[in-house]
Amino acid sequence: MSLTPASDIVGTKKSGRPIGLLLVAAPVLLVAWMIIWPIISAIGRTIWLPNEGGGESFSLDTYRFFFTDQYSLNNLGVTLWTTGVCALLLVLICLPIALYLRFAKGRLAAYVQGLAIFPMFVPSIILSYAVIRVLGPNGTVDLLLNAVGLPKIRTPYLTPWGPVIGLVWDNIPLTVLILLSGLGNVSNQAIEAARDVGAGRLALLWHIILPRISNSILVAVSFTVLGIFSAFTLPYVLGPAAPEMMGPFMQRTFRDLNDPTNAITQAVITFCFCIVFGLFYVRSVAKNRTP
Repeated sequence: MSLTPASDIVGTKKSGRPIGLLLVAAPVLLVAWMIIWPIISAIGRTIWLPNEGGGESFSLDTYRFFFTDQYSLNNLGVTLWTTGVCALLLVLICLPIALYLRFAKGRLAAYVQGLAIFPMFVPSIILSYAVIRVLGPNGTVDLLLNAVGLPKIRTPYLTPWGPVIGLVWDNIPLTVLILLSGLGNVSNQAIEAARDVGAGRLALLWHIILPRISNSILVAVSFTVLGIFSAFTLPYVLGPAAPEMMGPFMQRTFRDLNDPTNAITQAVITFCFCIVFGLFYVRSVAKNRTP
């Protein structure tokens, strides 16, 4: 029995039928219909606005309003600040966890992995409720401090740090899994060879491990930034009323102010920031596929 080469399946042979192209045609068309076209339509609705003559004309008034409105700029600023702080904290927290899981063995490592992955199975609204019950006013931490005679803490609930805590916790599983996948490229032979020539732990991390997982760190940061920048539930429940992140800002502009044009403008601006990190991810994938 002869096996069909993989190259035939993806249709790389000129004489073969393009079976591979037909297989990917449906998902590509679905992406074009449900993602690409709405983006083009949204951009069109924000630059072609009704004029005084009853028709439509090219105008950048909505973008001019956004970038001259201090409240909108404050919301964009707090979104960028939250995204940057969360990305930095995730790398600082998840990299040691991933390194431990890569090189440790035994039951304790299995428990640590279970705890690190556990938030993946917790819905965001439940996670928000847990943060409120633990760190909110009169929460578990306050009760414990009061029991030993210590003063209450200043709760991060309804401050910019509330969404940071929730978003970091929510994104730990994905970040750990991506970094752990990247650490799979670090061979034990390379570690042992470096140790044989006298390399310490810091030298191993800086000269052997980090160069091999730099691409995975970039992918993890890109994924987390894309998710955090457009997050809604955690910033809406845990964050302050003003300034607010772009997700709640868009929803409030659309529903409470009944202003879909400005809500779409905010969505387009959010997309423009996110596409930069999306391009980083695409570049990383393309770089890995380059022979």
